[in-house]
Amino acid sequence: MDIRRVTRFEAVEAAGHLFDAAPDRAATDKFLAEEGHHLLIAYVDGTPAGMVTGVEMSHPDKGTEMFLYELGVDDRFRQQGIGRALVAALARLARERGCHGLWTATGEDDKPAQATYESAGGAPEWDQVVYTWEFDQR
Repeated sequence: MDIRRVTRFEAVEAAGHLFDAAPDRAATDKFLAEEGHHLLIAYVDGTPAGMVTGVEMSHPDKGTEMFLYELGVDDRFRQQGIGRALVAALARLARERGCHGLWTATGEDDKPAQATYESAGGAPEWDQVVYTWEFDQR
């Protein structure tokens, strides 16, 4: 397995099956252009097998931390440690960039994601609640 930081739309497009929907060119270019946005893709024998995105977030009294935005592993490559390796690679990148921590959120019933995050060294904060706001602007 080879994990690479991706900086070009063509690499994202080739790994489009790892995302919830086909990558949009404008959104991808905007994401990749931001200094604190990161996209790592795991390749197995040249095939995109998994991806993770991270976004650096800074706050005046907290410093900078990495938000694990999304993790995806192709069904054919699950249960092979690819998700754990991607999370570990993002954590290494976060440390290299001076982040004080890494965090994410997942569904309460998403046991595979929870197992992946815990196996990569994450610890759940069960007393947290996630709120979302949806805006129809796409």
